[in-house]
Amino acid sequence: MSENRQILFASRPRGWVTEDNFRLVESPLPAPGEGQVLVRNHWLSLDPYMRGRMDDAKSYAKGAELGEVMVGGTVGEVIESKSPKFKPGDWVVGALGWQEFGAGDAAALSKIDTAAAPVSYYLGILGMPGVTAWMGLLDIAQPKEGETVIVSAASGAVGSVVGQLAKIRGCRAVGIAGGEAKCAYVTGELGFDACVDHRAPRLYARLKEAAPEGVDVCFENVGGEVFDTVLRLMNPFSRISVCGLVSQYNMTKPYAMKNLRSVLVNRIRMQGFIVSDRMELWPRAIGELAGWLKAGRLKYRESVAQGLESAPGAFIGMLKGQNFGKQLVKLV
Repeated sequence: MSENRQILFASRPRGWVTEDNFRLVESPLPAPGEGQVLVRNHWLSLDPYMRGRMDDAKSYAKGAELGEVMVGGTVGEVIESKSPKFKPGDWVVGALGWQEFGAGDAAALSKIDTAAAPVSYYLGILGMPGVTAWMGLLDIAQPKEGETVIVSAASGAVGSVVGQLAKIRGCRAVGIAGGEAKCAYVTGELGFDACVDHRAPRLYARLKEAAPEGVDVCFENVGGEVFDTVLRLMNPFSRISVCGLVSQYNMTKPYAMKNLRSVLVNRIRMQGFIVSDRMELWPRAIGELAGWLKAGRLKYRESVAQGLESAPGAFIGMLKGQNFGKQLVKLV
């Protein structure tokens, strides 16, 4: 283990990401400094937010730097420690990027309980995506029993959890997904009350049929025409949690919203959020998610690509909606 393989951010995309925007390199194994640990990454998380980090534009977080290791969440095993916080053999979750080994500050890593769940779950349902679903729905939108909750990208890592949490809260859960297979998974496996294929014609009519009493809570992951159409169905004093706008991330010309008037007419409370804004909520969220998972009330699915070299292709596929559930890369 003297060499480290890394994927560097090689060039900024213009429109859609391509594999040419990344470069696979070999480098010496990093040496941890004082207060750091060396981690062998076993799993890499691929998430839509990474696309925003690739742009040279102001955002809520620092963008990816050209020539540097591509940003990303990881789970791995500590193999060397220069911090009293961890010892070799500990399993940690952090953001060590697209590489097989990473040296990072111990303060930026968290130890995980490998007996409670598979380690990969800490990048998904017991990690950032799960907490995102919990925070955006339960803390921000606060659905009430009997209300209708609609969520786009319903078969993805965040949306799949949102709908299941809505059902736990006694709500009607309506998903929006791309394709018949995903819609069948959302209703048949995840237990949503309905799911609408946004690729099929007559989107508004089918959404109205799925939500005959209108929409009280919208958990928005997609943006664009899908979100614009949902705005036509929002009820008075409804709530919208804006988590993502993935349909817009690769567009050179943003979609022009037509139904924003609904926010005024229906006195909608709409809030964008970033899950890292409220780190104090993470322990409670993960604790509740773990409890529901153990009780069988939450179901979870992963799409797994094999090997670091597969990360660019899997990332592009995820942005195009080709994954079911959480997209991961297995490194070891």
